[in-house]
Amino acid sequence: MSQAEAAIAGAGRVRNPLWTLGILRSELTTTLRRWRTLALLGVLGAVPVLIGIAVKIETNHGSSPGPGGGGGGPAFLSQVTNNGLFLVFAALAVTLPVFLPMAVGVVAGDSIAGEANAGTLRYLLVAPAGRTRLLLTKYASVLTFCLVATLVVALSALAVGALLFPVGEVTTISGTRIGFAEGLARAGLVAVVVAASLIGFAAIGLFVSTLTSSGIAAMAATVGLLITVQIVDTIPQLSGIHPYLFPHYWMSYADLLRDPVYWEEVVKNLGLQGLYAAVFGSAAWARFTAKDITA
Repeated sequence: MSQAEAAIAGAGRVRNPLWTLGILRSELTTTLRRWRTLALLGVLGAVPVLIGIAVKIETNHGSSPGPGGGGGGPAFLSQVTNNGLFLVFAALAVTLPVFLPMAVGVVAGDSIAGEANAGTLRYLLVAPAGRTRLLLTKYASVLTFCLVATLVVALSALAVGALLFPVGEVTTISGTRIGFAEGLARAGLVAVVVAASLIGFAAIGLFVSTLTSSGIAAMAATVGLLITVQIVDTIPQLSGIHPYLFPHYWMSYADLLRDPVYWEEVVKNLGLQGLYAAVFGSAAWARFTAKDITA
């Protein structure tokens, strides 16, 4: 039975938490089984593999990758050859500015507009979930994808790093050394913070998705907005507005590798993401609840 048919079949049911969980489970299953979603996760999982192989080849040629070796590269890359755990941090540094948010933008942008374009949105609304509950379910599904996508990058990097490089005690940014278990715990915390860094952008994508009935247009607009904001964030003359842009504090997760942990910018980042989620989530709700669903 399709998602739309299941919604129609449940039209007479009484609203309850179990029904909400059923909608969420159905939405997550549909999202994560799409070939487009699987392809996005595959690309994200391949990035750490490519980085690890490139670093290994460069190391075998006798040169040191990353800033410390004069080869350039993202943060933490120079530490990968000494400890494979750093491939997790390097991979997240590579994917967070572009690949991760683009994947989230595609999923978020298609969440409502894709259903409208396929003609299944009005059938979903026949169910007793209501527009508000359906919108919250869609957003929860996108947030779950944020976490899944981040974990795919982190776990792929961890596996490749352990396979190609030695692992052991971790040297923090502060110069102190912590045990591998604590380093692994911090890597997990970093992954969670990176996923949480995308909740504001996910809300923006959801809002854009309510503005059109074309999934492709919503995805393109969301990704285009991401690129535009990131360009603005690099212009020195506009530094006054940089702290208010959603990607400005994305790389603050590096402070979790200090000893002791430096929380100030991490908290700023999470607070800013919460603000964006509240503003654009409310805008999405206002638009979706008043939208004339004809398809």
